[in-house]
Amino acid sequence: MKSLLLDRSTWGLVLDANGNLAVCTEPYSVIQDVATAVRTWLGECWYDTSLGLPYDSGIFNGSSSIPLLRAQAEQAAMTVPGVAAAQCALIGPRSDRSVGGVIAITLTTGETQSVQF
Repeated sequence: MKSLLLDRSTWGLVLDANGNLAVCTEPYSVIQDVATAVRTWLGECWYDTSLGLPYDSGIFNGSSSIPLLRAQAEQAAMTVPGVAAAQCALIGPRSDRSVGGVIAITLTTGETQSVQF
């Protein structure tokens, strides 16, 4: 599967040497798509408003527990084609009240990778 390549620091689109939108392929495309799935706010995708995590209604207002957030991140990762398993380890809450983490994923090929968010 191919995805549009995103810049790792700005999460913006990248152009290739010819000035065209750059693409990435597996396994990197799956890893990038997992990171994107976890960073998506519930309702943000106009084509499918059921995608994403409830950052507004549960995560940022403090009503979601850490185990629930971990489960939601794992569920989001599992929606990505090519992912056979996902296990999330959360980092936080930090002093600035942010939460991040690492998701270890097993691809359907059996390969394991991890992605930070």
